[in-house]
Amino acid sequence: MLVHPQFDPVALQLGPLGIHWYGLMYLAGFMTFLWLGRVRIAALLRPPVNAKQLDDLLFYGVLGVILGGRLGYVLFYKFSYYAGHPLEIFALWQGGMSFHGGFLGVLVALVWFAHKQRLHWLQLTDFIAPLVPPGLAFGRMGNFINGELWGRPSDMPWAMVFPNVDELPRHPSQLYEFALEGVLLFVLLWLYARKPRQVGALSGLFLIGYGSFRFLVEFTREPDGHLGLLSLGMSMGQWLSLPMVIGGILLVRYSQRRAA
Repeated sequence: MLVHPQFDPVALQLGPLGIHWYGLMYLAGFMTFLWLGRVRIAALLRPPVNAKQLDDLLFYGVLGVILGGRLGYVLFYKFSYYAGHPLEIFALWQGGMSFHGGFLGVLVALVWFAHKQRLHWLQLTDFIAPLVPPGLAFGRMGNFINGELWGRPSDMPWAMVFPNVDELPRHPSQLYEFALEGVLLFVLLWLYARKPRQVGALSGLFLIGYGSFRFLVEFTREPDGHLGLLSLGMSMGQWLSLPMVIGGILLVRYSQRRAA
């Protein structure tokens, strides 16, 4: 049985300013996005964006992640609470972000960016699809450092006690998500993107991959205490991941029809 190391969430203290590990993970994800984006631009014969547009794209994406992630958490996970405490919606320092909300926020940001730059939206999403998983990996590592989003009780040899929760050994579900949604999904997308693909194929593979991996990991992740398991014994994360898988399958079918 393992025990969570109980990391100090503050990586560096500069007087009154505390730099948190979670913030550093976000920063690492954004920097990796730029680095891999430049690698993709150099490798593609006709990249949909140039280096300057990539920087602007990151700015729009960050806004989408923050605004969409927060609003998604409010709407999907704690709507009744925030309906009675609307001012707390803006209290980002209290935590509370949703991946699926952030994903929708990024999609909206990409639609706006593509419209402004007169770019093909799906070509843009195909371009960034392989750039996203490393950021997800860093985010899950931040969750693990903070000892949050822990797993369900388990008797597996690698089960881990999270002392800030209880004394039960649990699945280190943050590390499962790190490995699947971050590392494995990145490898699959990066290798798949090495050859020219029909428009929509990479975006579809991302949706199928993330949605499937997240759906599976949710079986080991402790559901939100105020929600529990919902219809059919599935968690909110699983219900929100199903549309991603369905949308990904439809996108892949769309790309296959274009190739026919």
